Amino acid sequence: MRIGVPREIKPQEFRVGLMPDGVRELVAHGHEVVVESGAGLGIDAADADYQEAGATILDGADAVFAQADMIIKVKEPQAAERARLRPDHVLFTYLHLAPDVPQTNELIASGAVCIAYETITDAQGGLPLLKPMSQVAGRLSVQAGTRALERAQGGRGLLLGGVPGVAPARVVVIGGGVVGENAVEMALGLGADVAVLDRNPVVLERLAHRFGSALTTLYASRATLERAVVDADMVVGAVLVAGAGAPKLVTRDMVARMRKGTVLVDVAIDQGGCFETSHPTTHHDPTYVVDGVVHYCVANMPGAVPLTSTQALTNATLPYVLRLADQGWREALKADPHLRRGLNVAGGAVTCEPVAEAQGLSYTPAERVLAA
Repeated sequence: MRIGVPREIKPQEFRVGLMPDGVRELVAHGHEVVVESGAGLGIDAADADYQEAGATILDGADAVFAQADMIIKVKEPQAAERARLRPDHVLFTYLHLAPDVPQTNELIASGAVCIAYETITDAQGGLPLLKPMSQVAGRLSVQAGTRALERAQGGRGLLLGGVPGVAPARVVVIGGGVVGENAVEMALGLGADVAVLDRNPVVLERLAHRFGSALTTLYASRATLERAVVDADMVVGAVLVAGAGAPKLVTRDMVARMRKGTVLVDVAIDQGGCFETSHPTTHHDPTYVVDGVVHYCVANMPGAVPLTSTQALTNATLPYVLRLADQGWREALKADPHLRRGLNVAGGAVTCEPVAEAQGLSYTPAERVLAA
């Protein structure tokens, strides 16, 4: 199979779909890899590094899409990239379709096979290709929120951990999954007063066991959530419903009642955001203010640390890329029900039920597509 790696064109996105080491593995399996010139510059990987690994360097995304059977990316395809997709293409990347009607419609129209990293599961019920970027985003959320708390950035002027004789900032993390756990770890490490909310008692028990009395664990009832966020100095939104839009847990009214300079970090923004006042921002212009409350809603947070992120992502995705390339997408999906859950759009049909429900579209089970 011929695998194509285009340069990412989303604003301030410096990651790349494959490290040179990943290219080497694919070539060793007998596959061809074509890489757009300059695709790896954001991670200090020159064209020569990819050539040494066995890739062919092509000028421009048009050439990559024209020659490739499978396209490996990081972020959802932008409009210009969607226009290049053909029915014989396999697209393997993050898609986050639920809140993105234009992307969904254009992927349907393309006829391509579109497999989303974020809906592939594992035997334990986890999301193995979302996990590494969730770890990065969870850690970055506190790092970014700490910066936004500074007075010069519009924040309350708080040092997250305080100093002797001065209380630390209060950090509330909504959601105790991978993002939330990593946010908790960072915030506690910096000395903050941290509470985490979740509706799964098993999750709360796990976090309480790991972090002990340093962490306050709260069941996320409406009343408890409201009290916690209104009293917080920083709120990290770390909720996830796989494949679906994020629930709006923090209302506009709650935001209006927060202290001026409070910071909200919405890690769920890729799925539409979990604060009613959220809208996507970029690394170039990461924050905005609503009712005196600073919002950080960068939609590709791990892109700020592309070398770490690309290494972690390639480690996770490469076994799946090899499976798709070695077996072909149809046989690979037939053989693995967890990989099959990654199929979001194929042959003009929506094959991810949460996406279909979110957009009011007809749902076609992946098994029906594979049997056709």
